[in-house]
Amino acid sequence: DGLSAPPKYFGMNVALNKGGYEDFDVVLKKGSHPVSAEDFESVAEDAGALILDTRNAAEFQKGYVPNSINIGLQGDFAPWVGAMIVDVQQPILLITDSNVEEEAITRLARVGFDNVIGYLQGGFEAWKISGNEIDTVNRISAEAFANQFTTDSKVIDVRNETEYAAEHVNEAYSRPLVDINEWAATLDNDEHFYLHCAGGYRSMIAASILNSRGIRNFTEIEGGFNKIKETNVPKSNFVCQSKTLK
Repeated sequence: DGLSAPPKYFGMNVALNKGGYEDFDVVLKKGSHPVSAEDFESVAEDAGALILDTRNAAEFQKGYVPNSINIGLQGDFAPWVGAMIVDVQQPILLITDSNVEEEAITRLARVGFDNVIGYLQGGFEAWKISGNEIDTVNRISAEAFANQFTTDSKVIDVRNETEYAAEHVNEAYSRPLVDINEWAATLDNDEHFYLHCAGGYRSMIAASILNSRGIRNFTEIEGGFNKIKETNVPKSNFVCQSKTLK
């Protein structure tokens, strides 16, 4: 069934850990421990570790370790880690592009997350070669979304409320990523929905969290609202209060 990512991990801003380890070298040495694809799952389960995949959204959606969470190193990495992971002492196992493990460990430590216990040796390619189970995110282009869109389509916009207020897909629901614990619990898995943010970074974070909770009946939109704006999908400046969280 893959690895678990309980809801407790996400949806709450953390107070930064000002103490941390006395010596960053200790943090780096601990986090720089390579874990083979064969041992990765058992190490994660034994430690109760969160698997954090720091590759970009385009690579992540094509294939990833089941129940890992995507927060891309090339985006607003540290702020979103701080916003989404509740406990700074949470054990973390990393999946990264090659040769950026140290950068990921360093950037996590700067915002108080100094309990990285290792990384997937050989990255996702090693996992794939080993024949382990692989998960994917159903992602389509904005053009494909425009072709599929009807007045009955349910659209969830995970941008913040000010972005939504400025312009949004007509009748879309405003469900900011930071509130995912609140709104994910209300989703009906029998009802398909489309998921987007501004450019695809935040919606892939959301997609990975939703998938880890067994919520899979959705399609994420590549390029987000920035690309949707270029299509003929109807857009509105009017904020219907029933579409936003109270």
